Amino acid sequence: MTDDLVLRADTGGVATLTLNRPEKLNALTPGVFVRLRQHLDDIADDESVHCVVLGGEGRSFCAGHDLGAIADHEPAPSPHFEPETVDALERLPQPTIARLHGHCFTGGLELALACDLLIAAESTTLGDTHGQWGLVPIWGMSVRLPERVGRSTAKELMFTSRRLSAADAATIGLVDHCVPDDELDDAVRTLATEIGQNSPGTNRIVKRLIADRAERTRREALLHERELPYGRPDDMAERMRAGGR
Repeated sequence: MTDDLVLRADTGGVATLTLNRPEKLNALTPGVFVRLRQHLDDIADDESVHCVVLGGEGRSFCAGHDLGAIADHEPAPSPHFEPETVDALERLPQPTIARLHGHCFTGGLELALACDLLIAAESTTLGDTHGQWGLVPIWGMSVRLPERVGRSTAKELMFTSRRLSAADAATIGLVDHCVPDDELDDAVRTLATEIGQNSPGTNRIVKRLIADRAERTRREALLHERELPYGRPDDMAERMRAGGR
């Protein structure tokens, strides 16, 4: 059942999405993307959700695209459904955190790169293996990886299919935090809590402004920030009336 392929659990304004094919190291299939898109569409309209965490069940975050599904020509709902789902993850109005452990390869890395912040356990191994399998990225690797680590480093990683430790990934900025394995959940929880303590309305607007910046010149982005009639988000205005700031 596709309902079981990606699980959702909500606690204190944090929605946790968990890839749930542990026997396959959470390798991605069209069915996984169908369920993930359903959750993303629901969360995008859910104002009770202030932060989203994406993780994986079992020993790994995600080992990548399920090559068996490719070989079997398992159909997706539409020709570009998978990359459009990765785009939908990136466009979520709420801040997003990728919780990485075990393997984070290729398609799994493309999912992680669509999140705002990446936290990896020390034992995590990351890499883009498209070249190893003779495949071409279509889920955003050639755009999001250079944005993260710079063009030259992205080229080297993609040309060589090199695997990185979490510590090395943190050194080049591929992940934001590398933490001991037994501290991963606490680190994710702490960051999600800190995000949730801010104004959700402000966080959504800031995320939108930063995303819009990539489509504008620097001058246009500065004018866009000051001229849009956002005002103060309602939730922050409520805090101000209560005497806080």
